[in-house]
Formats: sequence, C-alpha cells, structure tokens
Amino acid sequence: MQLLAKNYPNNRASAFLDWFTYSDNTIDGQSRKKAYDLFESGLLKSLEPGSIKCLQQIHAYLFGGLYDFAGQIRTKNISKGGFTFANALHFPAILSDIEKMPETTFDEIVSKYVEMNVAHPFMEGNGRSTRIWLDLIFKHSLMKCVDWSKINKNDYLQAMQKSPMDDSEIRHLLRNALTDKINDREMFMKGIDYSYYYEQEN
Repeated sequence: MQLLAKNYPNNRASAFLDWFTYSDNTIDGQSRKKAYDLFESGLLKSLEPGSIKCLQQIHAYLFGGLYDFAGQIRTKNISKGGFTFANALHFPAILSDIEKMPETTFDEIVSKYVEMNVAHPFMEGNGRSTRIWLDLIFKHSLMKCVDWSKINKNDYLQAMQKSPMDDSEIRHLLRNALTDKINDREMFMKGIDYSYYYEQEN
C-alpha cells in the first residue's frame, strides 16, 4: 500500500508516508505504538469523558516510560510560538472550571477543547492526548468522532493558533470531519497517525 501511495501524484500523501515510515524509533514513534495499543487495551471504555482524570490517564498511557512526567499536570510555565499558556499556579481553579464546562452540543464541546488547549496542562504531549480526549467527548455526547485524515495539518495548526481569539476556523474543520464510525478500529488508528503527524516539524 505504501509503494502504491508513494507513486500516487499527491505531495501531501508522500510527505505523510515519509514521516510515517521513518519515525518509529523516536519518542513520538514509540508513543504512537502505545496509542495503537490504547484502542486494544479497553481503557478508553472505562474513562470518564471530559474529565481531567481522563486526560491524565490518556497522557500517562501514551507517554509512560518515555517521559517522567507522564500523566502529571505541569508545575512550570511554558510558551510556544510567542504564546504563553495558562499559569501553572492557577491550575487547580482553571482545570476545575474547564472540567465543569458543558459538553452536550458540538459548540460546547469545541469550546471546552479550545480552553483545554489554552491551558496546556502537560509539559509535552498535550495535542496528542487532547485530541483523543476530544474524540471521547464527541463519542459520548454526540455518537460521533473526528476523521482526522480529513483535516490538513497546516489548516489545523493555524486554526488552533487562532482559536483563543477566534475559534470559528477550528469549529469549521472539526464539523466537516465528523463521522459516525465511533467503534471503527481503522478510523481510530488512522486518527492516531494523523494526530501524531500534526506535531512534527515541517
């Protein structure tokens, strides 16, 4: 399948396959394998969607043995691309408020997702963990999940960068990528691949 895709005239597909083929020995490559196992483990069915504990358990599973802070809320302040994330000193109140946000409609769920992204509760691995967390909320509340392969990497990153001030773009991207294949193993695995690809440097 990879050889066929390599010969297909699509630069985006080629870039994705190059990354997919050669990244297995990195921390992300190892974590991606653990993410595949997450589906088979049954853990996702036991988690409480939308809770902070749920997000911590996902992070701990993905990065356990790779980062010594796996599953632990950060205690240091961090910034990325000139944007400073939530102050770690205020996390008890901030995360409690996010956890209490409603998640019964699409718009409510995306608002909660955007707020969690701004909080950025872990030192590393926030995006990969939070996208799984988001899918669990969608599945629980709407019987939907995101087909991440339908969302272009750069479009997603730009939309998330804008989302603290204007979340209309990320809402549009997510709404157009929703699917009802919530128990489909292939959909989950494909989502993991694209989710990890989003985090790679261009």
